[in-house]
Amino acid sequence: MNIARFEPWTFVDLLHRDLDRLATQRAPAGGTENPVADWAPAVDIIEEKDCFLLRADVPGVKPDDIDVSMDSGVLSISGERHAIAPDDAASVHRNERTTGRFLRRFTLPETTDAEGIVARCTDGILEVSIPKTPAIQARRITVQAA
Repeated sequence: MNIARFEPWTFVDLLHRDLDRLATQRAPAGGTENPVADWAPAVDIIEEKDCFLLRADVPGVKPDDIDVSMDSGVLSISGERHAIAPDDAASVHRNERTTGRFLRRFTLPETTDAEGIVARCTDGILEVSIPKTPAIQARRITVQAA
């Protein structure tokens, strides 16, 4: 005899996740265009004394498939997680991992140094370090008598 575990909230969690996915998807205007992104990674932004740190969860995404760019004060992180095809003999019982393209954009303050941005990906976490420019000190000008 097998004992089956009954978890009534599992269905509610799956329904909630599906409704969230439907709510965040945008329908294309013409109906034939592809959406901008299929999913969005979770991101933490931390401000330190000399830089901003941005950490994004991108498990299963190869570093070569990630693009980080900075244009007009907007930092863009995009990429793609590819689906892993199951064996022909295997049957899929549940498929919850989202695959496809992702895109996140962040407007950075003017005090950031775009030339010094460094990105690295380790253990499924993309870390982008955005240095701050040194604060410009006000200069006092002495008035000389003529």
